Amino acid sequence: MIPVRSVRPSPLASVHAAEGFAARMALRRSVRDFSPDPVPEGVVEAAIRAAASAPSGANVQPWRFVVVTSPARKRRLREAAEAEEREFYSRRAPAEWLDALAPLGTDWRKPFLEVAPVVIVVFEVHQGPHSPKPYYVKESVGIAVGLLIAALHHAGLATLTHTPSPMRFLNEVCDRPPEERPYLVMPAGYPAPDARVPMVSRKPLDEVMVRC
Repeated sequence: MIPVRSVRPSPLASVHAAEGFAARMALRRSVRDFSPDPVPEGVVEAAIRAAASAPSGANVQPWRFVVVTSPARKRRLREAAEAEEREFYSRRAPAEWLDALAPLGTDWRKPFLEVAPVVIVVFEVHQGPHSPKPYYVKESVGIAVGLLIAALHHAGLATLTHTPSPMRFLNEVCDRPPEERPYLVMPAGYPAPDARVPMVSRKPLDEVMVRC
C-alpha cells in the first residue's frame, strides 16, 4: 500500500469545479456528421490514458482500445458494419426499437466510420493465453468508455457510440484475438461544418437523483 495522492480543495472550489464540469458535459452531443480534418497529435493517446485510469474489478483492467486511422481499414470496418446494420434494420430489429430510433434519424448507412479521422474500437479482454480472468468486465469497460467520452469532449472533439450487432467482425477487421470481445465502436473528430443533431432534452435532476 502507498499513500493516496490527493489535494483537498476548498468547499467553494469543489462546487465551482463540479458545476463547471457539469456545464461543459451538458454541451456534449452524439455526432454523426464528422469533418475529415485530422485531430492534433497526442489528443487521442491522452484521452485513452484517462480512460485507462478507470477502476476495474480486481484491477485487471480488461480493456483494449484499438485506434483505427488507416483509410483502407476504416473502409473495411464501414462495409462490414453496414452489412450487419442492413440486416438489423430490415429484418432483426423489432418495430418498437425502430420506433424509438426514428426521432434520431438513423438507418443502416454509417458513413461516419469512414469520414471521421479516428475510429476507436473498444474490446473487452477476457481470459486467454496472455490475459488473466477478469471480473465485472462490462461494468469496468463501461466506466472506462465513459471517461473516454468525457476526455475527448473536454479536448474539443465530438464522438458517437456505435454498436453494430453482432460485432464479431471487428476482431477480423482489427486483427484481435478471440479472447477480446467487441464492446463498441467510437468515431472521433471535429463535427462537420454543416453537422446537425436531433433536438432532444435530458431529464431534470429531480427525475434522475433520489436522496434517501
